[in-house]
Amino acid sequence: MRKINEIFYSLQGEGFHTGTPAVFVRFSGCNLKCPFCDTHHEDGVMMTDEEILAEVAQYPATVVILTGGEPSLWIDRKFVERLHAAGKYVCIETNGTRPLPENIDWVTCSPKAGGKVVIDRMDEVKVVYEGQDVTTYEILPARHFFLQPCSCRNTRETVECVMRHPKWRLSLQTHKMIDIP
Repeated sequence: MRKINEIFYSLQGEGFHTGTPAVFVRFSGCNLKCPFCDTHHEDGVMMTDEEILAEVAQYPATVVILTGGEPSLWIDRKFVERLHAAGKYVCIETNGTRPLPENIDWVTCSPKAGGKVVIDRMDEVKVVYEGQDVTTYEILPARHFFLQPCSCRNTRETVECVMRHPKWRLSLQTHKMIDIP
């Protein structure tokens, strides 16, 4: 059983895969408490893998994004294998503070203040910018680095930071801008 906050179909609104149709499996609960988080972590229902897979199968996308909360609290290798067996490309959005199954196709690490990153494989780093020194994240082993305004409130400052640190690319929460889930 896994605690699910919601499962929905939309476009990825952030980072490398922006604009890609995807099924989002949002898990409940998190090991960190970020003040800007947009998820009610304790909401959710317990679902079996079969129930989750049946819900995911209702949508035409091949991309599945495991998100949260913190999905690493709930997933394992077997769950990812079952998604692969269903023909899905599995992405995860994680704070990076817990180990991940090695069979995930794409790892987005979104490190947070107060959390120590322990994963050593990530495809992209996506940092919510609140004025912190972004160079501290540049040592992480990722190919892509995205800086994102905090809930669209500090876009100008985020753009200025990207201009000062060209290793980073701007990531806007396009799903919020065009009012989709």
